Amino acid sequence: MSKFVLSAFGDEIDMSLDVQMEELNSYNIKHIELRGVDGKNVSELSLDEARNIKRRLDDKGFKISALGSPIGKINITDAFEDHLNMFDNLLEIALILDTKYIRIFSFFIPKNEDPDKYFSEVLARLKKFTIRAEKKGIILLHENEKDIYGDIPERCLKILTSINSPNFKAIFDPANFIQCNVETYPYAFNMLKDYIQYMHIKDAFLESGHVVPVGSGDGKIFEILTQLKNSKFEGFLTLEPHLGAFEGLEKLEKNIDIKNIKKGGKYSFSVAFEALNKVLNNLILIGD
Repeated sequence: MSKFVLSAFGDEIDMSLDVQMEELNSYNIKHIELRGVDGKNVSELSLDEARNIKRRLDDKGFKISALGSPIGKINITDAFEDHLNMFDNLLEIALILDTKYIRIFSFFIPKNEDPDKYFSEVLARLKKFTIRAEKKGIILLHENEKDIYGDIPERCLKILTSINSPNFKAIFDPANFIQCNVETYPYAFNMLKDYIQYMHIKDAFLESGHVVPVGSGDGKIFEILTQLKNSKFEGFLTLEPHLGAFEGLEKLEKNIDIKNIKKGGKYSFSVAFEALNKVLNNLILIGD
């Protein structure tokens, strides 16, 4: 694997897998982080549907970088058994789609309560996921997300060190840290750099939290990628534009008014890609 391999959330282009592959192919992106596909979230797929998707991917020369699952994106006070069953199904889907990564979260915490009050339950649930993933040879990637337990780097680190498994690593999402009023670099990055195995490429303004093209916000993505380029990191950069509304967005984000967001799609994705490409070209210019 070269230092960075580009992937993308194709559902921000279109929910149709065929359209996703056609558009991404025009950018020479041959990996997809599978989240929304043909009208369904990846967690809703049957195993037969997953096998059909694998055949279609193979026909077009595409691979899945990770399953962009919603695992752990429920309240920590919600019942767990059905969610665990969903996770077991996703493990099988990951094997069918020949990806070793599943993106997960660490549960929404009740508002105005101390997150550490719930740490033991968060850890117990994440350990159940991890034990199952270890048996299947799957690596879980914890994404920092606003309002979950692991939304700030200190609590992300607490999770990672407590689980202490080669099958539990970190996704680093700069925009999500920005939306938690956290400095991405050097602060969050240096705290988590030993655990980062995957990047979500999304930028935002610190003052408003508004998502913007890469390099336009306060995510310091150039600085982060420079450090990764000079480290032992070899992995995926998944482009997650979030520059416009797309089918399924209201199910992914809490408290969002989708009516007041402009429509995303191919144009928004092209803006996001060109911004990332500019950053990557500047990385090349600085040399090793």
